[in-house]
Amino acid sequence: MTINHLLREHAPISDGGWRLLDQEARERLTVALGARKMVDFAGPYGWEYSATNLGRTERVTGPAPADGVAARRRGVLPLVEVRAPFKVSRMELLDHDRGAADVDLTDLDEAALQIAIAENSAVFHGWRQVGITGVTSATPHAPIARVPDFNDYPKRVAKAVSALLQVGIGGPFGLALGPGHYTAVVEATEHGGYLLSEHLRKLLGGPIIWAPGVRGAIVMSLRGGDFLFESGQDLSVGYDRHDEEFVYLYIEQSFSFRVATPEAAIHLTGSDG
Repeated sequence: MTINHLLREHAPISDGGWRLLDQEARERLTVALGARKMVDFAGPYGWEYSATNLGRTERVTGPAPADGVAARRRGVLPLVEVRAPFKVSRMELLDHDRGAADVDLTDLDEAALQIAIAENSAVFHGWRQVGITGVTSATPHAPIARVPDFNDYPKRVAKAVSALLQVGIGGPFGLALGPGHYTAVVEATEHGGYLLSEHLRKLLGGPIIWAPGVRGAIVMSLRGGDFLFESGQDLSVGYDRHDEEFVYLYIEQSFSFRVATPEAAIHLTGSDG
């Protein structure tokens, strides 16, 4: 029998229990993974996939192993492995097998949120330690400052869209909002009772995305080819260990991200920068 590195075969979890865990994780992650709705997604290429080809080389200096030989080193961006641990009560899983519909998966839900925040933050703001330059770090555009009144938000978005168009970046455009900005936008109405969110969608020609991990908001072109996400292993639930009371699990993935067109996005800063 081939054993997957996730070691699910060793967990004291029934087939129905695994279906429950996978479904819960999928539902929670689909909502929170805002970055994936704004970038080009490639893969998944598998757990063994280790690096993204950058299509560039650098000269190797110093003596070569043989006379008359020159060398260049291929440029790659290593994938980062990300894991968020959680635990589930064995009794809760047994109760699910008995037909319980209200299984407590609170710890799984929190792990899903945290790993989504990590991915969103890496894509939108970068992760220096693993070599990822995020969207707001790469853009040459000056950030557009916050405004105290969210009814003025369309002016900020229109200014961002205009700036992108002026440098030849076409739409449609999307707006990724941190949780605070998203709540304020979707709850706001303009004079006459017109929903602010509908006004913004017309300006953008694209979606408004809830993206935990975003600081402020980001206007990005969705034309394609500008923001490149590569998945090695896509988000999966794996087994670590168990005791008499709990099964200890984790959500894991590997990925890289790079910005191909830095000028295709503008940061709308919030009170937190």
